Amino acid sequence: MTLLEPLAGTVPAVWQRLDDRFAGIRGDSHLERLWTGGRWLEGPVYSPAGRYVLFSDIPSDRILRWDETSYQVSEYRHPAGNTNGHTLDAEGRLVSCEHGNRRVTRTHHDGSIRVLAENLDSQRLNSPNDVVAAADGSVWFTDPAYGIDSDYEGFKGEIETGGCHVYRISPDGQLTVVADDFNRPNGLAFSNDGSLLYITDTEEATIRVFTVNGDTLSGGELFAECGNGAFDGIRLDSEGRVWGAAADGVHIYHPDGTLLGKLLVPETVSNLCFGGAKRNRLFLTATTSLYSLYTTVNGGTQPYDHQ
Repeated sequence: MTLLEPLAGTVPAVWQRLDDRFAGIRGDSHLERLWTGGRWLEGPVYSPAGRYVLFSDIPSDRILRWDETSYQVSEYRHPAGNTNGHTLDAEGRLVSCEHGNRRVTRTHHDGSIRVLAENLDSQRLNSPNDVVAAADGSVWFTDPAYGIDSDYEGFKGEIETGGCHVYRISPDGQLTVVADDFNRPNGLAFSNDGSLLYITDTEEATIRVFTVNGDTLSGGELFAECGNGAFDGIRLDSEGRVWGAAADGVHIYHPDGTLLGKLLVPETVSNLCFGGAKRNRLFLTATTSLYSLYTTVNGGTQPYDHQ
């Protein structure tokens, strides 16, 4: 295991209130910079069983592991298929989107890797980007073309599936398109009861919200427009508020779509997750660095909560 030098340091955490309902949302006045030195960091996921965060450095083709008990960072996997987003399924297994290999995989507890999806009707996926798991065992992911646009985040290639879509993998392995009217779908997150699915479109700088009808989606109304840069990854807290990664930090929305406030960060935030023993520690991947801070809110429901 190769240990990487963590950077001990902090930067100011600026909480910007834009609506009175933001009053109860606050936390540390500083962000811990847990590690820096990445090229484009993405896909943080917290393992409650292992007390660590896995995150991707896409251009460097590696998955990194930050340990909560030692604050050390090590290489978890290299090469890693230019992996982007990660999640844990209901059994606590790692599910990953691999840009370079154009597939979605699951890492089992014994370390073996199983391919969940790589083709739709014999046509290769573009470059799976972000992924969420549902309580019923299904896996939902976005498939823009960032990993095949150039060799920077994967390997330059052609779109074979006719566009950039959102997919569902059923518990028995069937792959279906659930949304096909996106420009570049990216981050996605279920509401806490699983009835809604929020999906960002990075090129359109929007978040849309869909109603989940078993194995299909309906609706797709505009939920929010990003006022600074574009949306990337998203997560929900326990009150159903949507936390969206953006150019100036994290934008926090009420379930009715109102922008309540922001957490300003000195680097462009790509993605985020809640973790820690109380799920009140926010972890951010932001360009070159992994940041964290404790907040007064808790992360939303996860698939393993139902076990």
